[in-house]
Amino acid sequence: MKFVDRKQELDFLKQLETYPDGQMVLMYGRRRVGKTVLLRHWAEQSALPHIYWSAEKEPPALQRRKFFAQCFGEDAPQTHFETWSDCFTAVARTLSARQEHTILIIDELPYAADADPAFLSALQHAWDHLFKPLPLILILCGSHVNVMERLMTRQSPLYGRFRRQWHLRELPFCAIGQFGERWTAAERVAIYATVGGIPAYLEWLDPTQSYSDNLRNVLLDNGSLFIAEPEFLLYDEVREPRNYLAILKAIGSGAHTLADIQRETILPKPHLTTYLSRLQELYMVERRVPAIVRPQHRHQSRRGRYHLSDAYFRFYFRFIAPRAADIAYKPERVLPAIQQQLRAFIGVSAWEQLGRQWVDWAADAGELGWFPETIGSYWDKKVQVDVVAVNWTEKRVLLGECKWQPQAVGRSVITDLVNNKTPKFYSALNTKEKADQWQIAHICFARGGFTDAAQQFATEHRVQCVDLVRLDTALQAEC
Repeated sequence: MKFVDRKQELDFLKQLETYPDGQMVLMYGRRRVGKTVLLRHWAEQSALPHIYWSAEKEPPALQRRKFFAQCFGEDAPQTHFETWSDCFTAVARTLSARQEHTILIIDELPYAADADPAFLSALQHAWDHLFKPLPLILILCGSHVNVMERLMTRQSPLYGRFRRQWHLRELPFCAIGQFGERWTAAERVAIYATVGGIPAYLEWLDPTQSYSDNLRNVLLDNGSLFIAEPEFLLYDEVREPRNYLAILKAIGSGAHTLADIQRETILPKPHLTTYLSRLQELYMVERRVPAIVRPQHRHQSRRGRYHLSDAYFRFYFRFIAPRAADIAYKPERVLPAIQQQLRAFIGVSAWEQLGRQWVDWAADAGELGWFPETIGSYWDKKVQVDVVAVNWTEKRVLLGECKWQPQAVGRSVITDLVNNKTPKFYSALNTKEKADQWQIAHICFARGGFTDAAQQFATEHRVQCVDLVRLDTALQAEC
């Protein structure tokens, strides 16, 4: 897999090399996000000897034999260990004899823990009495996010042993161009809407083809890896995926409230909330609330809406899952149907998200003049605002509109934001806060730029105008 970006992550890992004593570190993240590539790249670039072992779905005795073989080297004897305690003792003896600062990476750790319930307890004992005194960097890595996060809780044998932890996320928007140098800014936004910043998905695309050609020839190919990916990830995380799959399909088709999802899935409400909680733990679903809800009240807010967290999940369950039979039978029917709705999908799923990212960048760059405490959106029965940034301390709000049309945005779009949406938002804000104490500013993001009339109105009313070139230039600087 191509290694791209990851500057912060590499700095984090390189810092571990400076500690002389033993360290246990947790690295986790969803499948395809590039954990293994990152760890092996760092280990190979470091000046330290390193050992990499990835657990597989095998009997524990075979896992122990392979683990010891990786630690001992090519000349490792075919040793049989009855327990993980015996195996760890032998490995510690080998590492101690080398007297070198060593990196030891145990990948896909949940497979070892599932195969032998005593694995984690044995590792805890080995760490406390054998590994910790050694100059050892022990990296525990895994893709089952919820399982890996539980290793840090009090119920885990490894509780309190970790020196550091890192949840590896997808690559930022600015990294997409490194997978396809010919892609235009508009194509990169479309790709971001379709597969996000998951390195494996970006590598599956053909860098020599346009976005449209990749959509036709790669994503919608009947034998494509993309077609089976979402269900594969779900089956890998849960034992009975049918109800989870029904929920994901419902959300992907536009059901975002609890009532709408229940109506689409016909699941009992108590069961549905349990399934949704599990999907949130797996980072497959996220619950969003309007940006004017204060952080301490967000969890209790009844205005939450459920959305798919992963970009490709959003694309798959919006376009591919409902047309799975046609893709297998007559794929030529599918592409025109997707293309009719693609612009609106990109605008809502990626362009609005990138607008919020630009606001965050502008705050850090000093262009905003203040720092938002919350960046999101707002909705109620009367008004929808695409971008909302709030600073509760300074009583500041930024309201933004996003348009993903190739033509220049006219004056009416900005006047609607200032003269129509703002008073409605102001009224909603006044029910929770003393709105007359707030300063409200405006911004508009438009792929195709702005007409002269729109620019004139924006200047008169101090509305910031950000086109695709300006947004892309700013976000590219983050890589």
